[in-house]
Amino acid sequence: MNDEQAGSSTMLKRRNRMNDDLRPKYDLRQVLKGAVRGKYAERYHSGTNLVPLDPDVRKAFPTETAVNEALRLVIKLRKIGSRDR
Repeated sequence: MNDEQAGSSTMLKRRNRMNDDLRPKYDLRQVLKGAVRGKYAERYHSGTNLVPLDPDVRKAFPTETAVNEALRLVIKLRKIGSRDR
């Protein structure tokens, strides 16, 4: 056995020993027993509205506040415009 093989064998034993020590305490099969994948996904997504911005828009409106203020102004202007018709 050369030095490289001996080193990797020692590391493998150390890694296996570490995994074995933790496995009984942190057995995810028990922790997640009865869990349902995506159980809250619909509720999460219903309260989230993410819209990707083009780079030029991002540059003009670099913060969430700036985007919201601009969109509120657009809403007000649309209401004013619709009254004039």
